[in-house]
Amino acid sequence: MTPEIPKDERRHVFYVYCIRVPGHRRDDLRTYLADRGIGTQVHYPVPIHLQQSAEFLGYRKGDLPVTERLADEVLSVPMYPELTDEQVARVATTIREFMKAH
Repeated sequence: MTPEIPKDERRHVFYVYCIRVPGHRRDDLRTYLADRGIGTQVHYPVPIHLQQSAEFLGYRKGDLPVTERLADEVLSVPMYPELTDEQVARVATTIREFMKAH
């Protein structure tokens, strides 16, 4: 799904484009993409409630299971202004190939 861009004079600078890869396949997809020259990132791999800066809140692993699961499933794929339509298509096609095979 492509992000919506306003039709008026405003412009958006997209920071990340995350996809969700359920079923513990995120790291396999990340390796698959890397082997094909497509870089990815795992932004915020540790949920906020488990970060050291939030220790004072008293949360423990398991307190927010959905948040924790999502932190294990999201993967940021290439997103930057110079990305061409052909590059976007290549990333999407490569992800589809992985998902069909796995």
